[in-house]
Amino acid sequence: MQSLTSEQYLALAKLTERYRQHHDRDFKLSPRRNPQMTVDMLCFQVWEDVLCGVLLTPIALSAALVPAISMTPPAHGEQRLMDLPGGRYPFVAEVIDSETWLWRCELLDDLSDLTSLEEANRLAQYLANRVMTSSKREEP
Repeated sequence: MQSLTSEQYLALAKLTERYRQHHDRDFKLSPRRNPQMTVDMLCFQVWEDVLCGVLLTPIALSAALVPAISMTPPAHGEQRLMDLPGGRYPFVAEVIDSETWLWRCELLDDLSDLTSLEEANRLAQYLANRVMTSSKREEP
């Protein structure tokens, strides 16, 4: 697995903050909101021409694909099935502005049982491993 560069970490940090700002009101008003959670991008790794990881929000845990290079964003809400090592996943484009966007696939929509960010981080690591690890066994 290829490590992220400092520029990629910085880009993810900027995306995290922009995503939080854009959705902050919705998160605060959601009846599904877990007040122990925040917005964070976790467990990202380079995969083909995207960064793949987990998006944590106060209401959901999602697989996220972020373009590793500058690309024209798709239409907001565009849907696409994407093949990852762990299987085929339905992603939706979330466009914040012309430079801020990602593909998101909600994996868990009930975070009410999570009592800490540490617990959410462990769950994010588990889900990232499931999404990015092939389910096919290699023949000897």
